[in-house]
Amino acid sequence: MTNKYVLKIKEFRIEKGFSQEQVANVIGVSRPTYTAIEAGKQELSADEIQKLAKFYSISVDDLLSGVTPDIEKYKHMILAYLRMDLSDKDDGRVPKTKLAKLLYLADFAWFYENLKSMSGMQYRKLAYGPVPDMFFRAIDELAESGKICIEAKNDGEKEMFLISESESNKNEKVKTLSSGEMNLMEKIAKKWKNKKTQDIVNFTHNQLPYLLCRTDELIPYELITQEDEGEVY
Repeated sequence: MTNKYVLKIKEFRIEKGFSQEQVANVIGVSRPTYTAIEAGKQELSADEIQKLAKFYSISVDDLLSGVTPDIEKYKHMILAYLRMDLSDKDDGRVPKTKLAKLLYLADFAWFYENLKSMSGMQYRKLAYGPVPDMFFRAIDELAESGKICIEAKNDGEKEMFLISESESNKNEKVKTLSSGEMNLMEKIAKKWKNKKTQDIVNFTHNQLPYLLCRTDELIPYELITQEDEGEVY
């Protein structure tokens, strides 16, 4: 375990307000053993890492990366995009894949400008593009709570899913997003408004962060800083 991971494990505990003894009990070790873990003198086992990630309600990847994802803010990013003029049919419906790519562009473009992402999500290189594991959880939870609507549609031989915000949710405020973050998202939305889903998929596939990583590998945000300014989003 590197010092970076050790520091973050301690930060997670302090941020959540737990004592070393409480966390030690969760993962099934003694307090002295947990103290040694935080001091970098003893490593966590795979089972202990799983228990710790579950305790903090984050993925193992997020725990080991030292980044705490903000899923509520990520959901607000989804709602914010759905309220923007993204559909050339003006019906408010956005293809699920296109929405995922817009969220990726927002997080990485914000990192390009500020050296931190909006949501803290960890994106993985998958065959259909960069996406965080929590994207699917966020979409499901928004749908289950009645905040968004998901419509299945056959497009030739493929089935696609169109997402829109429910009428009953349009008064919800997205207070977690700053004016600067909203402005950047609006610029991205404007650029990709009339573009097809495949266009934005091709774009993200040809960016350095995606090209330089292996399949299923987490994509380091730092790679976007090597991209040409005009190719960030």
